[in-house]
Amino acid sequence: MQYQDTSERLTQYRRQISDLRGKIRELQQSAEPQAVTDYTFATPDGPVRLSQLFGDKASLFVIHNMGAGCPYCTLWADGFNGLLPHIENRAAFVVASPDDPQAQEKFKASRGWRFRMVSHRDSTFAADMGYRRDGGWLPGVSVFKRQGEKVVRVADTSFGPGDDFCSIWHFFDLLPEGAADWRPKYKYQ
Repeated sequence: MQYQDTSERLTQYRRQISDLRGKIRELQQSAEPQAVTDYTFATPDGPVRLSQLFGDKASLFVIHNMGAGCPYCTLWADGFNGLLPHIENRAAFVVASPDDPQAQEKFKASRGWRFRMVSHRDSTFAADMGYRRDGGWLPGVSVFKRQGEKVVRVADTSFGPGDDFCSIWHFFDLLPEGAADWRPKYKYQ
């Protein structure tokens, strides 16, 4: 297929994706919020409750991160670092993992991450939210809102290669061979 013909067809597909995103937003807005427990997390400064993570914001993004042992979760978190000021202009943001707070702080410093981190290690938070199955952790994001004194979850989705939460996949989609067998690493030569 000629380059111009391919480009026009790809533009049509991208419009269809945009239309689907609109439908996703409409459906998401109609979802009934899910009441959740005011979970307690560990931090280097001591315990903190889910409700305290909002600060002065009405909404809170909690990233379900598998911890320092996952290069994919590290890839996503590296990308959040650049988005952080933009996200925090609108909502609170925190990354939660099963790693203990000291391990989180050490890994966070090694990556230059600026976002807050909390440990859910000694809670049922990840499992209750659907991000722990068969003894393993799963990556994703949950969005919470305050409703008076209560906290509710209004959205969530999992993360994985090719998703919308890590732009590298979309850049690789522009390569004729796509991501091929590329895998993220902690460091590149």
